[in-house]
Amino acid sequence: MIKKGKFTFSVTVYALAVMLNGCKKSDPIAENSTDQMLYDLAKTTNGFKWYKNSDQQLEKSSGSAHSYPLLRTRYNAIAAENLDNQGKIIEGKTFKEGSLIVKELSKNASAIERYAILYKNASSPDADAKGWVWGYINANQTVADAASNKGRSCTGCHSQSGNIDYMLMNKFFP
Repeated sequence: MIKKGKFTFSVTVYALAVMLNGCKKSDPIAENSTDQMLYDLAKTTNGFKWYKNSDQQLEKSSGSAHSYPLLRTRYNAIAAENLDNQGKIIEGKTFKEGSLIVKELSKNASAIERYAILYKNASSPDADAKGWVWGYINANQTVADAASNKGRSCTGCHSQSGNIDYMLMNKFFP
């Protein structure tokens, strides 16, 4: 028979071990890595077009798996070719090579916390089967999910019905 004190201690140690192993620390960006390149691309804001032609932050949708409550999404000139006059993604389009889409994620209106980045570069060893390189990088230059993972933690949601080449802005922000 297990004594109550030993049982409580064992359960506490087990719970602590689960919590520590489940909370992965973000790693710093490695120099000359795909993650560094994506971070540098995300920091550039000139020449981008905002979703729905507005740089206003949106409250995250019920369909979002991102943990941040606010977001805004921008498109480089190549990706913006797939936006209509209202700044929404044109149904049925596929983004061209060189398209860059940056979702800025924030806890509050004053600071970006994380960048969710999609860069169409089929020749990259970090590209997925559709040619997208996925970046999930914190504003403090640490990697939340490495590009080498090829979007494994993202494609489940981004593959749902109503996506346009993985994009869900039209579905959740019509």
